[in-house]
Parts: sequence; structure tokens; C-alpha cells
Amino acid sequence: MDKATVLLVDDEADLREALAEGLELAGHQVSAFAGAAGVAEHLARDLYGVLVTDIRMPKTDGLALMRHALEIDPALPVILITGHGDVPLAVEAMRSGAYDFMEKPFPVSRLANVIERALEKRRLVLENRILREQLAQRTGLEGRLVGRSPVMERLRGLVATLADTDADILIVGETGAGKEVVARALHEEGHRHGGPFVALNCGGLPAEVIESELFGHEQGAFTGASRQRIGKLEHAQGGTVFLDEIESMPLDLQVKLLRVIETRTIERLGSNKTIALDIRFLAATKDDLVVAGNEGRFRKDLFYRLNVVSVEVPPLRARKEDIPLLFHHLAREARARYRREIPDASPAFITGLMARDWPGNVRELRNVADRFVLGLESAEGPSGFEAGQSLAERVGAYERAVIQDELARNGGGLKATYEALGVSRKALYEKIRKYGLDREAPLAEG
Repeated sequence: MDKATVLLVDDEADLREALAEGLELAGHQVSAFAGAAGVAEHLARDLYGVLVTDIRMPKTDGLALMRHALEIDPALPVILITGHGDVPLAVEAMRSGAYDFMEKPFPVSRLANVIERALEKRRLVLENRILREQLAQRTGLEGRLVGRSPVMERLRGLVATLADTDADILIVGETGAGKEVVARALHEEGHRHGGPFVALNCGGLPAEVIESELFGHEQGAFTGASRQRIGKLEHAQGGTVFLDEIESMPLDLQVKLLRVIETRTIERLGSNKTIALDIRFLAATKDDLVVAGNEGRFRKDLFYRLNVVSVEVPPLRARKEDIPLLFHHLAREARARYRREIPDASPAFITGLMARDWPGNVRELRNVADRFVLGLESAEGPSGFEAGQSLAERVGAYERAVIQDELARNGGGLKATYEALGVSRKALYEKIRKYGLDREAPLAEG
């Protein structure tokens, strides 16, 4: 973003000049006005700045100017300068949307501190809006696998490489990390996108029916088989079969699945007729199948057959810089499902989301997004922090997220990052070590 602007409005020339000079010495860029005239052309929804205005002014007073500014953008920070008798009026104005008020006389340093806090809030508001706009423009893989972190860039690149092949793939990741999302992306971005995508949870079907579900059966094949049934594998002709929680499949069925994968043929239960299959297999697991194989819980030959190509889905805690963008993406999906408008998320709320460890990964974040859109989650935060976190832990989590986000925004450039954060090069290095941030990208200057 460009350098922030302080719009300073006061009809007292001496006070206006003193405030402008003091704020500029504090590092702010100031545009000063003797009255409301001329301010309107600087007010915009994308303004990275703050409005500081006196209340008592001839013609258009500060309250009228504030109302006009908030009509343009209700999230624009407005700081009111008040005389002693105007304090009740200023308090009422805060209920109408003012950010803060300063009672005369006050030191410039105090106003500068209030402006700093207001600008940080403004920056986050504008970034959230930009994220929403970016989401609206994203298509293809960027719209499916949302995120700007290096791990997500690598994941999208791998999916793009594999999507148009017929290679069978093992997708590995924690519960809720998005393994099925990756599977659907592999299907939709490849040449089989016109065929069926058949998802089967191997852990969600009773062992006695899973074989019939996969292979189908003929009429009379067993008690209760009153008519012929087409199995999931046959139904997926020309498309993709996604076997989720493959580690839960019974061992005897793993033998049969291995044969199907190798021969691309099946026989319905109760039939001797061989049916050729034109399908692609994608399997997903949250377990280490090497360990499961050594413990006798998973067939090693099936693992080696599936593990020709492996795709790892990172947990959400490994890409926290993606949380704001991903949250807005999930909120947009919730808006479509529930036909509700998305409330504005406060900077504190987004910061709270980034501070959590998300053991349930994207699935847990989706639940929060759903509750948020339904109005069941506070938009102000800081409920996003982990229960029991100390103040120091919360501040540390916020600082880590801010530094990581700034590094990503500057493409890993150290100089741009420490200048944007207003810290020294040495201080930035110390923070990178303290929080265990990725130091490979930031080593190059600029």
C-alpha cells in the first residue's frame, strides 16, 4: 500500500499548523484543511488514511463532515477534536461510528499514537477488501486451492502437473486439511472432468456391504440381492474414483482392490463376466501407511501400487498466512448456501483466527466461517485466540502473523519488510529466529 494520509481539518490556523508539524515529525503524511471544503474529494472507499477533524467549525461542522465520510465508507477511522463542552457530543458521535475523540488541550504525541492504531485497523480493513476482490477474480486451481503461501503455490503446481495424466495418486494429509478438495481439483482440471467423480469413504461403510458397493452384484448373488446393482467402480466409467480413508479398508478387500487397480477390470458379485474399467484412482489417508504396513494393518503391495505418485496436503497451521484469504473464500461459500450477507470482519477477529493452531484444519475454519455468516460468531474477536493463552502468547502470535504476512507481501525481501514494519534489520532477523519463520526466502535484499 502507499503511505497513509492523515486528513487534518481545523479552522484554528495556529493549532492546525502545530498539529500538522508535530504529526509530520512523527512520520505521518498530513493534508491540512481550514474547513470541510475540499476534504470531500480526498474521501474514498479505498483511502488508506484517517480523518481528524475539529467539531466546532463554521459552515460545515465536524459532525456533518464525519457523517459524510462514513456514508462513503463506514469503516473509515474518524477522530474528533473536541473542546471541553463538546465531550458529550463526541461520545454520542462515537456511538454513531467515530473511531475516537481528543479533548483539548492534548499533546501531539497522544494524537499520533491514536492515529497509529487507527491506521493499523484501516490497513487490515483494506487488505480484507482486497482479498475479497482477489477471490472474486480467481478461477481454476487458484479458485479451488486457495492460498498465497509457498506450500500452496507448490501444491497447485503439483496438481497442475498431474491433473491431465491418468496416474493413480495417494493424497496424504491430516483430518480436515482438504484432501477431497485436492482430489476434486485433480479430477476437474484434467481430461476426465466430463466424467463422474465418485467419492467413497472406506471408513464409513460397514465391512459387509463395502464389497457390494465397490463391485456391484447380480440378482440373487446373496440373500437380499433382489436385483442387479451397478457398483461404484463401474459407475465411475470415464471418470475418477476417490477412496477416502483408504487405511480403513478391510485387509481382504485390499487384495481385491489391488487386483482391480492392476488389471482395470472387475467382476460383479455373483457373476463370472469381466468388465473393463476406464477409471482413475485417487486414494487419501491421514495415516502413515508405511507404519500401518509394518504393523500388518495395510497391505504393503497396495501401498506401493498407490504410492507411485504422492501428494501431501499441508495442515492449516503450516500456512497461517493463507487464513485471511481462505476465511473469506469459505465465507463466500457459506453466503451462497445460507443466502446471508457476509458481515464485516474486524481486524481483531482476523488476527484471532491467525493466532489459532487449527487442529481441525480447513474443516474447522469452515465451521467458523459458517457460524460467522449465520451471525453466531462475534465479528469483533478476539474469540479466535486459543482458550487459556496468556497476553504474551497472544501478542507473540499476532507479531508472528504480521511479520510472516509482510515477508510474503514483499516476496521475501528483507529490506522492504523491515522498512515496512519500522524495525531494524537486526530486529527482523531476531524475530525470524524467535518465531521459526522461513529464512530461505528473506536472505536476499530488496
